[in-house]
Amino acid sequence: METKEEIERSIIKKFRKKIWRPFIKAVRDYELVKENDKIAVCISGGKDSMLLAKCLEELQKHGKVKFDLVYLVMDPGYTEKNRNKILENANYLGLDIKLFESNIFTVIDEYAQKSPCYLCARMRRGFLYDRAKELGCNKIALGHHFDDVIETILLSILYGGEYRSMMPKLKSTNFLGMELIRPLYLVREKDIITWKESNKLDFIDCACKVSASKKDSKRQEIKELIERMEKYNKNVAYNIFKSTENVNIDTVLAIKKDGEKQMFLDNY
Repeated sequence: METKEEIERSIIKKFRKKIWRPFIKAVRDYELVKENDKIAVCISGGKDSMLLAKCLEELQKHGKVKFDLVYLVMDPGYTEKNRNKILENANYLGLDIKLFESNIFTVIDEYAQKSPCYLCARMRRGFLYDRAKELGCNKIALGHHFDDVIETILLSILYGGEYRSMMPKLKSTNFLGMELIRPLYLVREKDIITWKESNKLDFIDCACKVSASKKDSKRQEIKELIERMEKYNKNVAYNIFKSTENVNIDTVLAIKKDGEKQMFLDNY
């Protein structure tokens, strides 16, 4: 592995075009970080959240806006091997993490065998909001990237029968004054993988005990579909993303606003 300083420098220098600039663009365009924010960086132990932590750390060091960071790790029931790997990587990367435990894996193993990922994500977010608020934070930062966004769009269309995206920031409905932000919103996953491999870093993958034995998933299916389509049209991924900025309301049968459905005939 490279040294901590070399890894940090690589984000600014070697991966400036592919990672740093898209990261900064998302932070700026979507107004994700503001003066005096205290942000809980939620670290799962994977490549995305670890890179997110280092990008926000670099922004804190070199940016003009003053804000505080807390590196938050929730152990939902990791194996000892995965837990130790997270601790080792955090120490190596110079991240002063705050670790707390929950029983999420036990709960979803018992109650959500058919759709564990959905319940897990909801429960994780609730635990993270709660702990972040206890620590005086007003935001939590998650490591979702560009590919997560476009995969979510296609998943909602093909399997949910609706058009829904993953937003760059959200106000919490259950935790007053708390907000969720996604600073890697414009960073491609392939570039995160290249950054990881270039720096000879080894992170955990999905550490869920429940879904570990399931080789296939709808998200993986969508990921492979996009990869195949990009072989014929290199702009496919970006066109899916741009569609969220170019919804022509005059050409759709209905829209939902604040939970209420409005048909085109209502204003015909």
